[in-house]
Amino acid sequence: MSEELLGTVAIVGFPNVGKSTLINRLTESRAAVVHETPGVTRDRKELLCEWNGKTFLIVDTGGVDIADRSPITRSIAEQAKAAVEEADLVLFVTDARAGVTPGDEELAALLRAARKPVLLVANKIDDPRRDTDALEFHRLGLGDPVPLSGLHGHGTGDLLDTIVEQLPGGGSVSVGEDAIRVAILGRPNVGKSSLLNALVGQERVIVSDVPGTTRDAIDTVLERDARTFVLVDTAGLRRKRKHRQGIEYYSELRAVEAAERADVALVLIDAGEGVVEQDLAVADVARKAQCSTLVVLSKWDATQVRIEEVKPMLTRRLRQRPPVIAVSAHSGRGISRLLDTVESLFAKHTARVATGELNRTLAELRSSRQPPSRNGKRLNLLYGTQVQARPPRFRLFVNDPSLITRDYGYWVENELRNRFALEGVPVTIDFVGRG
Repeated sequence: MSEELLGTVAIVGFPNVGKSTLINRLTESRAAVVHETPGVTRDRKELLCEWNGKTFLIVDTGGVDIADRSPITRSIAEQAKAAVEEADLVLFVTDARAGVTPGDEELAALLRAARKPVLLVANKIDDPRRDTDALEFHRLGLGDPVPLSGLHGHGTGDLLDTIVEQLPGGGSVSVGEDAIRVAILGRPNVGKSSLLNALVGQERVIVSDVPGTTRDAIDTVLERDARTFVLVDTAGLRRKRKHRQGIEYYSELRAVEAAERADVALVLIDAGEGVVEQDLAVADVARKAQCSTLVVLSKWDATQVRIEEVKPMLTRRLRQRPPVIAVSAHSGRGISRLLDTVESLFAKHTARVATGELNRTLAELRSSRQPPSRNGKRLNLLYGTQVQARPPRFRLFVNDPSLITRDYGYWVENELRNRFALEGVPVTIDFVGRG
């Protein structure tokens, strides 16, 4: 399914001028993390915005502070610059409460040199009677400023009208139902952003050796051999999420939401550190989100650990018994094979088992293990059918569902997984009475 787009809009501005709040207002979502701490947004994040039946792409960027020469800030500035170069229109967001700042003037000079169409936005004008506060931004030399409040919505309708008028049209994005949605999960600093950059082949997501650099869940579309992947880099998941507050809490919440809308989860484990309990907790997040799971041993070039040493423990500890693959984002080793494995896992995730084949398997299960019983009444697996794919869900009819025990239910699940090659795939079974 291809959707026509009017074009691409990049939102730039100094840190903490309200870009993410405005993004959430324009897209009617909470896709961007909003917090009073400056610098929450760091990577480019693409979102679809619809207005009066017209759709365009908005690219959120981190706050650009040209005077700050720290490595992470320079990376943010480079990401914003790349977004401007790719955009058809730039929204330059300023803080009307603070007035024109030196940072605004420096960024305005860069935008004038870029020779891109720019809409200057004077944000945080919560009272329409104070629209005249926007007038001083004329001195930036970027045309008439648009007064608005991203928080309260004042002026955003007029802004959207202007955006739709100025975009060229003719673009399209092809992300249909057959796209494979892949969430990249892991505890902090295991190499998630590096892996995404290696998959995409460009510095799309900021990579830093400081844990917690990624704060949003970022969708990146990758086309490979007529197959579309939607890759989602996420914030690091910590084991005790209930102790997280503020930015960390909302970042991790978005990581969980990213898993819930994904088909396949890549659970990254730092091969140099080995498997720790926190990695198993991340894999459990993927399982609960109904993702098919692929365990990825990252930073493979910096370790002597072998897959044969890790896989038995993962098979024993993880209910979905996921496949394991080793990669190095630095050298590129295993990257192509990883995408091949994701495609194979997606095929299983969306597969359907023929009813006849399923019932032949159930007949074999009836004779291979003594079923549970109570008060002289024994469980009988009668017949079954697959009622859902993506992921697979089976409805098995029995003589009395109250006879099902936890161990027997897990055994049936694992037998179906083994017999139909569903390793790594969530298998849901509903045991129901025949009547």
